[in-house]
Amino acid sequence: MDRAISTSTQNRRQRRMWLLSAGALLLLAACLFAFRNMLKPTLERNAILTAKVETGDVEASLTAAGVVIPAHEAVITSPIQSTIRQVTVAVGSKVLPGQTILELDKEQTTSALAKLQDEQQQNRNKNSQLQLSLEKALNDLRSQEQVQLVRVRSLQSALRDEQYLLKIGGGTAESVRQAELNLKIAQLELKRLGEQIRNQRAANGADVRELGFTMQIQDRNITELAGKLAQANISSQQPGVLTWVNEDLGSTVQAGDPLARVADLSRFRVRATISDAYADALHLGDPVVIRINDTDLRGTVSTISPAVDKGVVTFYATLAEDHHPALRSNLRADVFVVTKAHHNVVRVKNGPFYQGGKEQPVFVVQGGKAMRRVVQFGDSNLDFVEIIGGLRPGEEVVVSDMKEHLETPELTLNN
Repeated sequence: MDRAISTSTQNRRQRRMWLLSAGALLLLAACLFAFRNMLKPTLERNAILTAKVETGDVEASLTAAGVVIPAHEAVITSPIQSTIRQVTVAVGSKVLPGQTILELDKEQTTSALAKLQDEQQQNRNKNSQLQLSLEKALNDLRSQEQVQLVRVRSLQSALRDEQYLLKIGGGTAESVRQAELNLKIAQLELKRLGEQIRNQRAANGADVRELGFTMQIQDRNITELAGKLAQANISSQQPGVLTWVNEDLGSTVQAGDPLARVADLSRFRVRATISDAYADALHLGDPVVIRINDTDLRGTVSTISPAVDKGVVTFYATLAEDHHPALRSNLRADVFVVTKAHHNVVRVKNGPFYQGGKEQPVFVVQGGKAMRRVVQFGDSNLDFVEIIGGLRPGEEVVVSDMKEHLETPELTLNN
């Protein structure tokens, strides 16, 4: 027959059941906690970049592409039409004022100069002949004038005689009138000769001046061509370095064609291009920052091209340190045209996290977690972004690209 279970046995069984139940509950809670941790987003700490929020300056700027060029570069052109005969200096060599860089063939120009000189000699002979011819014509008129003057005096005497004869009754009035007429005609002829002499003098002066002008023009042509011939040995007027020379021996060059470039490589400036969309924001005197590798140099916009070429505007910047060791001719550089400057503002380093808006979420590192927070931004440049609100100096911000986690309020950072 069955026996009644003792109270102690029942209590022991009940405690065992409670213990088993509690263990099962603890196991279930541990599983739930582990499962929750498995579902909670995490991020490796070494996979992200962070930056401290700080106080400093932020300069809003426009980005342009620049090339370092010599501050002074002389382009030497051909003075004459000729062919290249010899190049005496290699590119990259230093040149001194007056040192011959390139020689042109002078034969054609020498022949042209000799022709001009022969023509000028002919002009001088023409001038001598003209002077003699004009002087002869003037002398002939003067002789005629002298003869006519004698004739007038003779007719005056004849008139006086006829008047005297008429007075004493030995002549007639008709003879007096004829003598007066003859005298008047002779006087008119004398006057005509005087005017002809004056006209001849004026014509002589005009002819001499015309030929003189022709000779002056020819002298200038001779002097100019002689000067060009003297420059046929191409040389620099300033010390510097030969950066380019036309080395095509025997090739024909026209007057004005560039033959060489000599630059002063002790001073530099920057030629930059920027999209024409920003042309209105570009002004003379705007401060610029020239970044060459890790070196920043300050300068100002000195010249802006008025023309737009293929959608870009070209401008030039002078440098405060135009002799800095980092400067090299034709070296590419980043150019930042400063449009605004904010001093002693809250800022953070620029990075992939910044999308260019005025407000966006960022992740702030706090106690092993990255907490999402909405932040207000101001102006920016390549280095820093101005913080208007949402962050305080000293806080640590994730500056890596966090687009995949923008909907996550919290991330756990694993070391």
